[in-house]
Amino acid sequence: MDYLEWIPDRIAALRTQKGVSARDMSLSLGQSTSYINKIENRRALPSMTGFLYICEYFGITPREFFDPAEFAPEQGRALLSAFSRLSPSQADHILKLVYDLLSSEETKPGNG
Repeated sequence: MDYLEWIPDRIAALRTQKGVSARDMSLSLGQSTSYINKIENRRALPSMTGFLYICEYFGITPREFFDPAEFAPEQGRALLSAFSRLSPSQADHILKLVYDLLSSEETKPGNG
């Protein structure tokens, strides 16, 4: 994995999922207005402390940050939490819906 490419791209993807601008995220982290923009445009990398604050901002662990299978870790955690509160019957319905969605996605033209 090329971390010099991964880190800026991952921050941009997580920030976009959160629906926040680079400027607002920078200010929320207590940094200059261009802090995140510089990282996303590969002009700077965060310090270790900065990286940990970025993970905290997104509500994820460093492990989740670097896990490519965790496309949307915050949503995944929220979904799992909500799913665990469902009755067994409700959970079964949701699981079937997910399988149906995945199945229809696989059968779309161009998906294999």
